Amino acid sequence: MNQFKKRARPLAAAIGLSMAAAMPVSAKTFVYVANAEDGDIDAYVMDVQTGALAPVGKAVAGKQVMPMALSPDKRHLYAVVRSKPWAVLSYKIDAQTGKLEQQARAPLPESMAYVSTDATGRFLLTASYGASVVAVSPIESSGLVQKDAAQVLPTGKNAHSIRTDASNKFAYAAALGGDQIHQFKFDAGTGQLTAAEPAVVKTPTGSGPRHIVFSRDQKFLYVLHELSGTVDQYAVDPVRGTLSPVGSTQTVPKEAGLQLGLSPDAAAAAASAVAAGKAEEDKRPRVWAADLQLTPDGRFLYATDRTTSKIALLRVAEGSGRVSYVANFSTETQPRGIRIDPTGQFLVATGQKSDKVTVYRIDPADGGLTAVGRYPVGKDANWVEIVSIP
Repeated sequence: MNQFKKRARPLAAAIGLSMAAAMPVSAKTFVYVANAEDGDIDAYVMDVQTGALAPVGKAVAGKQVMPMALSPDKRHLYAVVRSKPWAVLSYKIDAQTGKLEQQARAPLPESMAYVSTDATGRFLLTASYGASVVAVSPIESSGLVQKDAAQVLPTGKNAHSIRTDASNKFAYAAALGGDQIHQFKFDAGTGQLTAAEPAVVKTPTGSGPRHIVFSRDQKFLYVLHELSGTVDQYAVDPVRGTLSPVGSTQTVPKEAGLQLGLSPDAAAAAASAVAAGKAEEDKRPRVWAADLQLTPDGRFLYATDRTTSKIALLRVAEGSGRVSYVANFSTETQPRGIRIDPTGQFLVATGQKSDKVTVYRIDPADGGLTAVGRYPVGKDANWVEIVSIP
């Protein structure tokens, strides 16, 4: 990957400094990492000139604390505890220090693998992998989640994410085991989800849709598939909110030697053929994609694979939104969560089998990643959130 480090270095430095300079002088950037095994959240303050992290402290959460989300007004962090009793914790963010103060705890109907808010910050949306449901919980005017979920809806098997679009009129949920994406109309006044027509879009059999992101112009939705390692692009109908497939790009190169996803039927057939002596067992490790993030300028996508412990770089074409694979970068062992800071200069990556978190500088010319720092983190670090507060 030396070509990424050599090209346009003066330009990259100039752009990076200008982006940092554009931040208010008093602005502070904080990084939060959920540590599932330790049951707490690490907080850091980031130097937006260098990417360096300084520890702020730990906030107690609960065993299996995993997905997190920030309130749109940047005042609160929501963290989901996936051990019983299932709950979402509301933390107040200290704008000066970045320290977290837990202010509320509200029950969730199931163990939720994903959490997000709607565009207004009035509703919390969650998705359950184990129970195959999505839920909507009210957020009080104080910014706290204090009540039970107001709506719980069944999905295809293994719901793994749910997000509203920028218009706040539509929501989409990926169901990994069902190989489908649910399309909803979202009522921003009541927080109610209703099925669009059609209610689902099928993805390739055995692909395992996991995480989703919207293009900067909201014209496209990108879906990372856990079992096939592909990123699929869908065009979004701005009136109906429905999705139409555009294209697909692999994030794991062939030379990695990994197996791609198989449907349950295909996997069963393969196992039967091996048992009958009609085929040899494929002992190659499988693709195990995890997270997908887009740079603020909309030019680059990054996807993680936990089997190879790498981050894939994808380029997004202006206008068409088409995605093309560029390269892979080694990272922390079993990377589950990555985030990009609001200036687009740095990417932070955690590894569930690592005791460190790595900060990478993003080359603004070609998207290449260069590690600029590595810092201690708790056990089973799996989720990252980054916020800049004026």
